[in-house]
Amino acid sequence: MAIFLAISSMLCLAVLGALLRPLWGSARSLAMGVALVVLVSTVLLYRIVGTPQALDATALRAPQSLDAAIVQLQAELKRNPDQPEGWRLLAQAFAREGKATQARDAYGNAARLAPGNADILAEAAQARALAIDHRTFDAQAVALLQRALQADARHQRARWFLGIAQRQAGNNAAAATTWEPLLAQVDAATASSLRKEIDSARVAAGQSALPASPGAGLLTVRVALNPEFAARVRLRSDAVVFVIARQPGGPPMPVAVERRSVTDLPFTATLDDADAPMPTLRLSQLREVELVARLSSSGTANRQEGDIESKPMRVILPAQAPVELLIGE
Repeated sequence: MAIFLAISSMLCLAVLGALLRPLWGSARSLAMGVALVVLVSTVLLYRIVGTPQALDATALRAPQSLDAAIVQLQAELKRNPDQPEGWRLLAQAFAREGKATQARDAYGNAARLAPGNADILAEAAQARALAIDHRTFDAQAVALLQRALQADARHQRARWFLGIAQRQAGNNAAAATTWEPLLAQVDAATASSLRKEIDSARVAAGQSALPASPGAGLLTVRVALNPEFAARVRLRSDAVVFVIARQPGGPPMPVAVERRSVTDLPFTATLDDADAPMPTLRLSQLREVELVARLSSSGTANRQEGDIESKPMRVILPAQAPVELLIGE
């Protein structure tokens, strides 16, 4: 029992430590991944080591370090190698130790034993890239990613990595095509960033950027100076204008904000989830917002003495027409 508990605890903690480093995605996805790894690790090690009561305590000793635990897991996999999740767990432990080549080889064994597991195939492809100094996806990694997408066409990590591999190879048009289906799978903020990558790939391929998608901008705001106000004041050229959306009657913290130079006036701004200063609250979560344009001489978003604001406007989302804000009324 002692050896089982020791190896399980050490390797699970090592994998948890590695996975908790922010690499992708949302906290929800990460938590699900961590929970899955813990569950799989515990069940797998039970299967590899066998029935705890049957262990001979005189023959096996509890490992005193992560390296010792890895050695014992390797020994068990040598005895019983047909365990894809065992090789996956070993690969994750190697990755945690910074042993990229060993992680690549262990993932290779896992992928060979689980040819239809999209998660393992994508992780094996990533491990191959991390084992190369210039971090590129070689032909074998690309083949793993293609197999992952054959197994699960909606696998986000495999699709993202395949697009990266295609861009690395200079196949920009293919990368854009590979990435485009992800737009329907990710949240609005991620989609906004992803569209920039897709557009960059399309432009590099000599194509035009993607057309604006319906709802991509939840709010279009036209900001201008009141002509009478502009005639009687002299504005500093380094002054800025903040276009702010906030909860009506709620806290002063904006749910979306865009910063522009005073020299841009008049201008049109588009506010969406990508303009959220905090990830916990976004425009797409609200039914109604209050809009204001603030002229700031200090250049800071917090209201200061001497700042000039437009009249607040309440807007139902998504707005069907541009909202007009006039500073200095």
